[in-house]
Formats: sequence, structure tokens, C-alpha cells
Amino acid sequence: MNKTKIIATIGPSSSDIEVLRDLILNGMDVARINLSHANYAFCEDIISKINELNSELNTHVAIMFDTKGPDIRVGKFFGGEAYLKTGDKIRIYMDRVVGDQTKFSVSYPDLINDVKYDSIIKLDSGLIELKVLDKGKNYLMCEVLSGGIIRDGRGLNVPSIRLNRPFLSKKDIEDIKFANKMGIDFLALSFVSTAENILEVNDLLIELGNDHIGIIAKIENEIAVQEIDEIINMCEGVMIARGDLGVEIPMERIPGIQKKIINKCLMTGKISIVATELMASMEHQIRPTRAEVSDVANAVLDGADSVMLSGETTIGKYPVESLAMMEKIISSAEIDIDYMGLLEHAVKTEKQDITGILAYNVAESANRLNCKAIITPTVSGYTARKISRFRPSCQVIAVSPNPATVKSLALCFGVTPVMIDELKTFDKIIEKAKEITKELIKTESNDKIIITGGYPFKGIKHTNFMKIEEL
Repeated sequence: MNKTKIIATIGPSSSDIEVLRDLILNGMDVARINLSHANYAFCEDIISKINELNSELNTHVAIMFDTKGPDIRVGKFFGGEAYLKTGDKIRIYMDRVVGDQTKFSVSYPDLINDVKYDSIIKLDSGLIELKVLDKGKNYLMCEVLSGGIIRDGRGLNVPSIRLNRPFLSKKDIEDIKFANKMGIDFLALSFVSTAENILEVNDLLIELGNDHIGIIAKIENEIAVQEIDEIINMCEGVMIARGDLGVEIPMERIPGIQKKIINKCLMTGKISIVATELMASMEHQIRPTRAEVSDVANAVLDGADSVMLSGETTIGKYPVESLAMMEKIISSAEIDIDYMGLLEHAVKTEKQDITGILAYNVAESANRLNCKAIITPTVSGYTARKISRFRPSCQVIAVSPNPATVKSLALCFGVTPVMIDELKTFDKIIEKAKEITKELIKTESNDKIIITGGYPFKGIKHTNFMKIEEL
């Protein structure tokens, strides 16, 4: 039972219920659906299957929707694609035209007003680069700096340019309303630039009366990196989406930025997710490269809450094998985590309140006593999240009678959420804690566990007890 969580993106390769079952049994904690590619019928089908499997397997796999966001895409081409030759001139039209090797259109008509002369425009994840030479009435004249084949609907990026358009499109608003209707657990917001973007979504969720969905801000451009502190403060966590980020920022900067963002999340008690091409070679082959193994392991060693599979599980030939291999890498890497170092680092920014200090002492005691588990009965999940940020070396088993709380903890490092009936007496808490630990973890006589929480549940709003028990 690993502490670092795994998000698997669901697509054609993984939509069958038997594949989904295997993904869950091999360690999938969150099923992600990318709304840039999935329609509502697909979403409803996957959510129904996950709910069915959760009931069958007694698991609590959460659902994440990923919004399309304010992206820019090229239009259609004759025959679906065109070859742009290095050194050639090409026009980018703001009106809809069918593209070829001399021209194409874009989905954002105001691009002509936002870009400057000599701006660099990148196409298809940066594989093709153009330079703006001139502006016509309704087109940009560009030079192809780095050519290649461009296909229908591929992405377009303009690094370091703040585009003048609404963050939430009509589609995004409808998608968020659909997410609310379907009761999903996490919403990953694409192309976040500022904290105000997150406030817009928060306001919409308040209008919908939804206080459950956790907002994850995807960090995909340089502006977001510059605004990272404010963004982290406004959401449940961030996803370091290295694909688009690597288009807007030189690739050699990504590892350092990744480490800094993970560290900032650790210091603020927010969720950090590392995404994109972690096991990309396993889309086509049964084994990852050694570099990919190191990539996953380093994210774990740095203290990330979660790692994510994208193409590996959506269109790859080996979706289950990719996830199983990621689980194996995580398990090995977690042996080498500097748990005490992460704990002492995190406590530097902990509030001096009862819950925070007790959570720190619980994590430190668990590390020093080599405890098998920390059990925390919780109504809201607050205590479990507090303990998680201190990265204890053992599992944090969060027991709750609230299904929404159980799902909300799916991305928290080291937290295993468990559904229970209402517990009213302290003796029953101790009894149930021992029982759950023995069910979930291999134990021996005299192994120790720590039980912590707020008691009585309905009368106390903060953690107020910690008890060490021998099994």
C-alpha cells in the first residue's frame, strides 16, 4: 500500500470495465477524464463503471475532470495535415479558412491584437516554431523557424504573452455544471494564469451550492510560475503539467521548477501532482526507460503527493502494465524518502494551533516508534490532511462515516481513506482502529499504532487527543 497516489487518465485503452477493475486492483487512486477529448456520454459511462467497481471492491477511487481551458488550436487542413517548411512564409488567419502549407486559421480571433512583432509562436507542443513578421487586416505573416507536419486541431502557444480573453469559456462553464451534476471529486483547471482564475471557478461552485469539489490548478505557462504562491494559496493543490509548461519554458528549466513547486506545496500543506510523460515509452513497449524510472522516483523522493499517467493509460498498448510498473517504482522509492527531513521542513510553516502541533507530534512519534499506522477518525478530513503534510513514514488511515470526505482524501500523501459507521465511544474507536489496521496492513504482535482525532466527534472542532496502542 503505497503513500504516493496515482492518477490514471481514462481513454479508449482503459474504458472497458475489466481494464478499469485491473487499474483499481493495481493501485489507481483517482480516475481522470480529460474534457478536451471526452464527451458527456463517455464521462457518464466511466463514472457509472467506477462507482460500480468501488461498490464491488470496497474501494474509494475518486473522479477528476480536466477542463479544456482557454487554449488556442489551429483549424482544419486539406487532407487533415500540412507540411510547413523551414524558411517559408505562412499566414495565420483570424477568420476560418481551410489550411495548407501557406496558411491556416486559429480558434482565437484576437490573437492578432495580443501578439507583438517578432513574437515566437509554437505549434503542436513546440515541435514547430513560427516568428511574427507582420500583421495584415485579418492575418499574421510569419516565418517558419522550425518546420514539420501540423495536423487538424493541434495546440498553439505564445510564450510569455498574457492573452486578453476570459478564463472560463462557455464550454468550461457547462463542463463545470456537468461536473457538479455528476458529483465528481476534483476539477483540474487548464491554463491557469492567476489566482483570480481560481476565484472565478470558486464563485461558480458557490452558485451551484457545491463545497465538495477540490480545485487543482494546472501550471502550464510562465505567468503561472511567476504567480505560483498566490495560485497555491487559492486552491487545494497544483498539477505540474510538464507538457504545455515545457513548450512555454525551456525544457531544461522544468526539473528545477518542479522541485520548487513541490517544496512550496509541502510548506503550505497543499497537494502537488507531477504529470506528463512519466512513463511515455510504455505507450508502445512493455518496459519503461531507466530515465523514466528515475523521473517517477525523484518525484516521490521530493515529496509529491501524486503522479499521473496520461497517454500511457488513454491510448497506450499497456495501460495496466504501466500503472503496475509505476506502483512498483513508487514502492521502492518510498523506502528511501527522508521522512524526518520532510517533517522538520514542513513544521517551519505550521500554525501554532492545537491541531497543527498535535499533528506534528503524531507524525514524529510514528517515525521514531516505527509505528505501523496512524488512525484518525474524521468528519471533514482536516486532521488527516494536517498529518499528511508532515509525511509520516507509516500509513495514515482516515476513517470517516462521510462518503464525500473519504473521496476528498484520495490525493493526500500517505492517507488511506476508509468508510465506517458512526462511532460514539472512545473504547469503540480503539477497538475499531486495531481491527482496521490488521485488515489493511501486515502486523505482528506488539506492533504499535497511534490513534488521534477530536473527541467527542460532534462537539470538538479540532484534534485533541493522541493515544499509542500495541496490537
